[in-house]
Amino acid sequence: MTRKLFTKMATAQIMSAMTSVLCPLIDSIVISRMLGVDSTSAYGLSSPVIILLSAIGTMLVTGVQVQLGKSLGNGEMDSSSDCFSTSLVLSLFISAITLVLIFPGANVIIPRLGTGAAAADNITFVLTRDYLRGYTLCIAFFFLNQIMVAFLQSMGQQKLLLVSVVAMIVSDVIFDFLSIYLSGGIYGIGIASGLSFVISSLVCCIYFFNKDCPFRFSIKRIRSESGVNILRSGSPVIVNQVFFTIRVLLFNLIFLNISGTPAVAAFAVITAIENLIYSIAFGAGAVTLMLTSLYYSDEDRTSILSLIRVMVSYPLILSTVTVIFVELSTPLLISLFLPGGSLTFDIAVTGLRLFSIASIPSIIDNIFKNYYQGIRHTFITNLISFLESLGILIPCVLIFGRFWGITGFWIGTIVAQFLTFIAMSSIIWKKAGRISFSADVYSYLDRDFGADPDECMEISMSNEKEVIAASEKIVGFCREKGMKQKTSMLIGLCVEEIAGNVIEHGFSKKDLSDSVNFKLLIKEDSLILRFRDNGSDFDPTKYLELHQDSDPASHIGLKMIMRMVSDASYVNTLGLNNLTLTVTP
Repeated sequence: MTRKLFTKMATAQIMSAMTSVLCPLIDSIVISRMLGVDSTSAYGLSSPVIILLSAIGTMLVTGVQVQLGKSLGNGEMDSSSDCFSTSLVLSLFISAITLVLIFPGANVIIPRLGTGAAAADNITFVLTRDYLRGYTLCIAFFFLNQIMVAFLQSMGQQKLLLVSVVAMIVSDVIFDFLSIYLSGGIYGIGIASGLSFVISSLVCCIYFFNKDCPFRFSIKRIRSESGVNILRSGSPVIVNQVFFTIRVLLFNLIFLNISGTPAVAAFAVITAIENLIYSIAFGAGAVTLMLTSLYYSDEDRTSILSLIRVMVSYPLILSTVTVIFVELSTPLLISLFLPGGSLTFDIAVTGLRLFSIASIPSIIDNIFKNYYQGIRHTFITNLISFLESLGILIPCVLIFGRFWGITGFWIGTIVAQFLTFIAMSSIIWKKAGRISFSADVYSYLDRDFGADPDECMEISMSNEKEVIAASEKIVGFCREKGMKQKTSMLIGLCVEEIAGNVIEHGFSKKDLSDSVNFKLLIKEDSLILRFRDNGSDFDPTKYLELHQDSDPASHIGLKMIMRMVSDASYVNTLGLNNLTLTVTP
């Protein structure tokens, strides 16, 4: 179930992330081809600010995802509504601060990017300022869009997400060329990106104005505590992106000193293409974080170990295939941005070929960052961010760059990413007391995490035969634990009723990978029955309510067990139906 769910969600998320970075990629092509090297260099110099803004948006998304993973996993819809209202207000507050810094504060901030003095005759400063001002003019919609995407992801609205992203790309292309036609320059290109955020946000709003949407904005739902939790949960992301921003800034300054604007322009082109490859890390990482938060809150060790296996194998295969494609088509990709035969073109071709190799270990490092954030080990998350962006990277690129120039910088990047993985693994191995690449070792979970194996039973079912067999095993397990015959039989019947109805009403007849996962946990004074499946939305408790006046003999096991239930909660999150029953024998 975890493998199917991860693959399905990650594929949609990776495509969403790829299409999202197509906007800056399109901007880069238009600027490079139609506005020249100076504008391309200005675009590259503005990238630290763009990265930082994206980092803040990602921080909000991550914080919301973690909080939703907790609240929806526990069936706490009030907390989810608090998170929705609070996050929207928080995004507007951050937008206001951004506008103040970019417009009145432009003369102070932009020269720090390497543009030189804030003067009207400094073309690099003017172009960089104009692009950033155009880009941030609609920044409120950028942050609002990020927030809405987080909620759409959590509610499994993948199709609407893709529609919103496609709308953003199409509108960005139209507005870019309209800006060129109207001689809007690089300022107009920046505005085009902002307007595309507006279009994407309007598409996302379709879900939130739907009567079935469980989230409604309310001033009464704004909670300072919820805001703090969102920022705290997303803080590792901002730490990571701050390190990455410093890295890009340092690279820009180094390239300016070595080869001037051609090297900076080449780096801007490489970054734009590499963002497509790193979309694998963004998409798979986001799904990893969401599922880890859900499983960790549920203390589901089995699902976590299954997640680790698929979160590594799937992105590794995908990134390797992507890098091979990039290696074979590098000159063609660079020619989309730059004319052949120029110094900038030659720097970009060599850089992309070497940079893309570094993306493979970097993607694995970033996915593990999301995983360790999901299990609340922010130290490892922040350490990986620091090492791969500064701590190991900068010494490596400086050492290799000293001997091989700009080519050495690219080689240093490859070495740094592999060394970061080794450093992370060393910490993991030290805790485990052994060197192993097993999921159990890299899970970094305490030995006592999760339920006592002797006090719980977990089983998966995909068809009626497996349901019957599982029911018999469950009855036998309950009897072994000293439960009364009646209670044991009722739990067995309950599993038959619920799992059977899920398979009958919630599963596609064509999809043989659907399954129901049942977990029975014995506590001191109660029994916890948890059902989780990846079929269509189906709430067994509502099903019972609809049929409670029908034949008294039907669903007798479920009806009798429901009389013993002290608490029942159902929620559909991340494409999973989650039903938890607390039974007092």
